[in-house]
Amino acid sequence: MYEPKGADGKLPAIAVCGPFGAVKEQAAGLYAQTMAKRGFLTIAFDPSFTGESGGQPRYVASPDINTEDYQAAVDFLSIQDKVDPERIGIIGICGWGGMAINAAAIDTRIKATVASTMYDMTRVNANGYFDSENSEEARHEKRRALNAQRIEDYKNGTYALAGGVSDPMPEDAPFYFKDYHAYYKTDRGYHARSLNSNGGWNVTSSLSFMNMPILKYSGEIKSAVLLIHGEKAHSCYFSKDVYRELKGDNKELMIIPDAVHTDLYDQMDIIPFDKMSEFFKENLK
Repeated sequence: MYEPKGADGKLPAIAVCGPFGAVKEQAAGLYAQTMAKRGFLTIAFDPSFTGESGGQPRYVASPDINTEDYQAAVDFLSIQDKVDPERIGIIGICGWGGMAINAAAIDTRIKATVASTMYDMTRVNANGYFDSENSEEARHEKRRALNAQRIEDYKNGTYALAGGVSDPMPEDAPFYFKDYHAYYKTDRGYHARSLNSNGGWNVTSSLSFMNMPILKYSGEIKSAVLLIHGEKAHSCYFSKDVYRELKGDNKELMIIPDAVHTDLYDQMDIIPFDKMSEFFKENLK
């Protein structure tokens, strides 16, 4: 938890999580510390089953549980002596951008949401990148392989890991895979507890994401939403499509010229913290 220096009275608060497969000491901590300097009480948290959060088995992701993680963060902030419970917002980065939108759809206590370089993890697991595997047959083959893996995991008494970011990265890998390597596998962003920096998620975590579209009710969000994405990010279509579903006049899509997906993890001259501060100050009055 980070408190702004010299602040008096009840404060607006923000819970921060992401990227998908990262830990709070990576991008989430950077966002939380920066927003605390701008007058907000903030927390950066590890999702269930990862980092320093509890839960067994380890390295499991779940659309339901990870949405609940945001609600639990709101629970925590709501009872802090220095927090105004009517002025709570959230930030989600990468895959947790999608979780943040899902949390905003169910939790009316969340008054403002920022989704930065957002992924819809349910869509990419069910349909593949750029919806290139969006067919019943392709999904059936994924399900068959993942359910076979469940049997192997049960026999072995352990969960097979999907592997984090490849190292070394193949020369013919797509540019965005190389961008992930440049963050997770170097001094820029490596962390010993980060799944992407190391062994990755449990292979079978993908099953629940294939079967549960998290953004089904995004069009019913009544609180403020700011989507931020890089112009050259391979993932930009996620934010553009969600923005089309959002209703009302307090929704905004901000495209950062020339930025790629991972630029919004840690590049201080690219992440629009001024815009985020303005957005939260306006909507957490």
